Amino acid sequence: MALRRPPTQPRYAVALYRVSTAEQGHSGLGLEAQQASVRAFVEREGWTLVAEHQDIASGKDDRRPGFQAALTRCRQLGAVLVAARLDRITRRAHTLSGLLEEGLSIRAADMPGADDLMMRVYAAMAQKERELISERTRAALAAARARGAVLGGDRGWRPPVPPCARSAAASRAEQATRTAHRLLLEVEALRGEGITTHQGIARALTAKGVAAPRGGGVWTHTTVARLLTRLGGDAAFQCAQPNC
Repeated sequence: MALRRPPTQPRYAVALYRVSTAEQGHSGLGLEAQQASVRAFVEREGWTLVAEHQDIASGKDDRRPGFQAALTRCRQLGAVLVAARLDRITRRAHTLSGLLEEGLSIRAADMPGADDLMMRVYAAMAQKERELISERTRAALAAARARGAVLGGDRGWRPPVPPCARSAAASRAEQATRTAHRLLLEVEALRGEGITTHQGIARALTAKGVAAPRGGGVWTHTTVARLLTRLGGDAAFQCAQPNC
């Protein structure tokens, strides 16, 4: 008997739009152009656009609500963060570098051929400039010490904290939550088709070949209930019978 091949996991995308003036935001001109560019790019890549966020603020402000909401959704789903241009995401090179180091995938519609590696190159160029500044600072401090100046306080080396079971457990929990958010998209799609009971959703997910949270291809009403409970539950899914 031929082995059943696991289904290909879809690639999700989260869009981020930004304009820097209230006039552009109210007119919608800048935002509409970015939206058209990002949607066309996502469609060409064959990805699923699951969320769109926007800001009317400077790209130097990383506290923007739209930016933070987009990052949260990307972390939940392992989605790609997509913008019309790279500077629509941030104008701070160390912010971009930090996001890439975290493992987030970032794309710009005006650079369709740029992958994670090329994005890292752009971030590395900014990082190299910071390293040159650091080298010049160290040289200046060395010259000051040579002149007999007393510098700083305790700057001794401190050993890093070794890995522990608690951090490993936190990492597993984070991955489980991300998987749950992805599966919730499947559940919401079925609900939109009129399938609302736990048992009905379980049968539909099994028929579609969607892998259960702990592996395997068979879903039960209990598996669905646990998924919803992990994400806070949904009153619309509650049933009058225990095995609904």
